[in-house]
Amino acid sequence: MPDVTTPYAQGTPCWIDLMVPDQQAALDFYRDLFGWQGEIGPPETGGYSVCALGGRPVAGIMTAMNPDGSRPDPPPPPVWTTYLAARDVDATGAAVTAEGGTLIMPPMDVMSLGRMAVVQDPTNAVFGLWQARDFPGFGVSGEPGAVVWSELNTGDTDTAADFYGSVLGIGASTMKGAEGYFSLNVEGTSVGGMQGLDQLGPDVPSHWLTYFAVDDVDSTVDALVRAGGSVLKPPFDMMAGRMAVVQDPQGAAFAVIAPVPPEAA
Repeated sequence: MPDVTTPYAQGTPCWIDLMVPDQQAALDFYRDLFGWQGEIGPPETGGYSVCALGGRPVAGIMTAMNPDGSRPDPPPPPVWTTYLAARDVDATGAAVTAEGGTLIMPPMDVMSLGRMAVVQDPTNAVFGLWQARDFPGFGVSGEPGAVVWSELNTGDTDTAADFYGSVLGIGASTMKGAEGYFSLNVEGTSVGGMQGLDQLGPDVPSHWLTYFAVDDVDSTVDALVRAGGSVLKPPFDMMAGRMAVVQDPQGAAFAVIAPVPPEAA
């Protein structure tokens, strides 16, 4: 894809980051699995690492910290957070609470890069908001080693569709050939998916799931297991390609998929 230099359209997944107890171990793991380049950042950024794929930003990795800079004890469960683009984070944050969601981390500036917040929708799925200034977000997507799909798994698809439509203008429509699955649309373009938790196992909470593109799902899963990761759902074939759901060695869940070309789907 061409280099991204302008903000993503409101409601579009535009960034992901990972909060873990051991940042260096995560950097090493994703370098070996996906070919990312990244190092622990300077103190003024809290050590935040912007990982790159082919020189273009692909994801962030950081150490789990309290707002005062101390280490939480115990640390929170490692998780990938999906950020949705917002034209005005403050106004969007207000809309989140007005529509039954929760502000987890109120809007704050990230130097000159942008303004962010972390919120929870009414079905308890957590996500971030990103108002771009100097940093639009993903510099690459859809290529092996990069994010290719973002999926909302929710306990109430009707409530979620109303919420994201009201707050961010995201539309939801049934996806042809995929019973119970919805396309999330921004300005007429599909930017992600949504399904109910009945499609998953018991006791799974509402969450956003990140999909990374790979050339070969089975060999990627084998490499992940050798590196200490675990498999939540072994490789299987579905309409969009071959995929698996896995966890990294620190417990953060994500999916890997070898997507089929749209004309072959």
